[in-house]
Amino acid sequence: MKTRASLWIGHRKAVIVVMSGQAGRTTVILSKAERQPGRFAGVRSTAPYETGQVQADNKLQRRFTKRLERYYDKIITAVRHADDIRIFGPGEAKVELKKRFNRDKPDTRVRAVETSGWMAEHQVAARARGPFSLPLREQAA
Repeated sequence: MKTRASLWIGHRKAVIVVMSGQAGRTTVILSKAERQPGRFAGVRSTAPYETGQVQADNKLQRRFTKRLERYYDKIITAVRHADDIRIFGPGEAKVELKKRFNRDKPDTRVRAVETSGWMAEHQVAARARGPFSLPLREQAA
């Protein structure tokens, strides 16, 4: 019996549904990557601005990139046994993950990469139970 994985991915959260027959397992993986670190719940710091307190942009970008790499590694580990994979999501994270699959696991069977809006866990699970024989469609990289 084939194992199929459907995953909705954004830069902050991934919802993965792995189906084997009629049984399915849902996993949520949260990313710790933030483009604007130092803010908590959208509240700015009350400390006065000082040049020495602000981190350099390249350091922030490196930290963001490293956290995304760890996030993608967790996702790849979660779907490593799947025979077919379908990736969907709203932004560029789905394309980045597809490239990561091609680089790290070139034999992985990614069936489709699709654009979709925000989806709740139950919506991802419902989509995973739907027809899986979609033609391979890729986003422009």
